Amino acid sequence: MKHYLPSLEALKVFEAAGRHLSFSRAADELCLTKGAVSYQLRKLEESMDIALFRRSTRQVYLTDSGQELLQTTQRLFADLSRTIDQIKPGDTRHDVLVAVTTYVALRWLSPRIASFIEQHPGVSILLQHSVNSQDFYSQNVDFAIHWREMDEKNNRSSLLEMPMPLFPVCSPGLLERNGIGADASGLENIALATLPLGNLPLLCEDRSLDLWQAWYGQQEISLGNPRRVIADANVRTQAAIDGQGWTMADGLMQAELSSGVLVAPFASRLEGYGYAIQSSPGRFINRDAGKFRDWLIAHA
Repeated sequence: MKHYLPSLEALKVFEAAGRHLSFSRAADELCLTKGAVSYQLRKLEESMDIALFRRSTRQVYLTDSGQELLQTTQRLFADLSRTIDQIKPGDTRHDVLVAVTTYVALRWLSPRIASFIEQHPGVSILLQHSVNSQDFYSQNVDFAIHWREMDEKNNRSSLLEMPMPLFPVCSPGLLERNGIGADASGLENIALATLPLGNLPLLCEDRSLDLWQAWYGQQEISLGNPRRVIADANVRTQAAIDGQGWTMADGLMQAELSSGVLVAPFASRLEGYGYAIQSSPGRFINRDAGKFRDWLIAHA
């Protein structure tokens, strides 16, 4: 299939100019004259029939189209560079890049990495930490472990899925301050919506996905407790330990439950969510990455 693309040289110049937001700095980096950089960018814009930069006397800015092209160009250049490094003769050792939330890294992956290193001392694992989001795992990585809804559509793009039901937890002190014994168990969902618990904050990752209402199950009745957004799951867990409100837990929070710093008084569980192990689409999996992939699947 023939691809109608601008020249690689023009895209290379564009990437440098867009990254620096300076034609002069791009010229210095690429060992070109400023005039050569301006010429390449002008020809690129003419070939695409679109403005990529807004020019002023002192500064250049990317247009919306330029921003979009820059992100794609940087990602593709990074993938191209990595693939060339992987297939060229010589040193075959490369970092295996894994995107993982700080929550999963701390509670599941990091404690298990030592066993992989013992089995494969020549393989280097580099964790790319992130607060959970929908697109962090699509960056320049080999694999990603992320939390999401388990459904048939998502299943097709995953190497493996680990379903984990969600359930509310809080500190024993929070219950005691509201006149409920710290060892309370088997409460019904409705209790969270009624006094004395009805005014307690519900800690959540964001407001766009109301897991609390989904767990509550009373779709005709709104769970009126105030929501407090804390994006980082580790910070959210600590806030619950400190008595700042309720948080949704899963099986990775077993240490806090076993030690008693958090309690789970409700018997009801919210199914349909968990963790997925996914490889980046179209990514070349070298020998080291293949070893780590097999180990991940075996230990998950």
